[in-house]
Amino acid sequence: MIRSLAAPMLLAPCLSLAAQPAWASSQSNGTAHQATVATANRLATMEPAAQGFLNAVQVYPFADGAIYHVITAPERVTDIALQAGETLVAVASGDTVRWVIGDTTSGSGAEKRTHVLVKPFSAGLATNLVITTDRRSYHIALTSIPRTAMAALSWTYPQDALIALKRATAEAQAAAPVAAGIAVEQLHFNYAVSGDRPSWRPLRAFDDGRQTFIEFPATLGVGEAPPIFLLDTKGEAQLVNYRVKGRFYVVDRIFDVAELRLGTKKQQVVRISRVTDGAPARRGS
Repeated sequence: MIRSLAAPMLLAPCLSLAAQPAWASSQSNGTAHQATVATANRLATMEPAAQGFLNAVQVYPFADGAIYHVITAPERVTDIALQAGETLVAVASGDTVRWVIGDTTSGSGAEKRTHVLVKPFSAGLATNLVITTDRRSYHIALTSIPRTAMAALSWTYPQDALIALKRATAEAQAAAPVAAGIAVEQLHFNYAVSGDRPSWRPLRAFDDGRQTFIEFPATLGVGEAPPIFLLDTKGEAQLVNYRVKGRFYVVDRIFDVAELRLGTKKQQVVRISRVTDGAPARRGS
């Protein structure tokens, strides 16, 4: 009898261990995930700072994925002002029972701004707010305290400012002259363009006695730019150094024949030849 009872007694701990992982493992993973999410949210949250206030408006720098902490109070309305020209799509809150949330607008035309207005019913509340627009999404953490509330908040948009700066720089470069200190009478337009007719085929070429300028259509900046080769008297091609100024190639020398080549299997070739018969130069064509 002793031997017959030994096997079940030895198996009992194993059966017990095999029965508990389903809920014990889930609870353990849930605690770990909760800690991970809480840490991520805490690190992503931007708190009100004294140096961030412009009068009574807290100004946050906008960043994708950031959470903006907004402090509210009962009987006080906090104004969340979006970017001028930004169109509101939706507003969602985790607690729509104990918070009053609405929206309005100010200004008109390009300066029209959307304002999301929030007010808690009591102190000690906390929820989140997601605002989606035609430009971005805002993630906001709302808390309420007894008396003091943020009057308003808005954002600066560093990414938009960088894009605007790059656009302004590109426009200034495009408007800048391809070369300075050149008189019109010094230009020679006695160049012929022949060969294939790709979208990047040059409009014309000319020189000022020191440099050669090759003018391309505006589509040059859209696709791949062709390299330029100089051809010697034997027809052998050699790469030459050049600079790109807007839609111009600037070659720091005068050449007789050059070719623009692009492609490998089916190469597109455009030849630029200098006419040396002393014929009058063609201006502007």
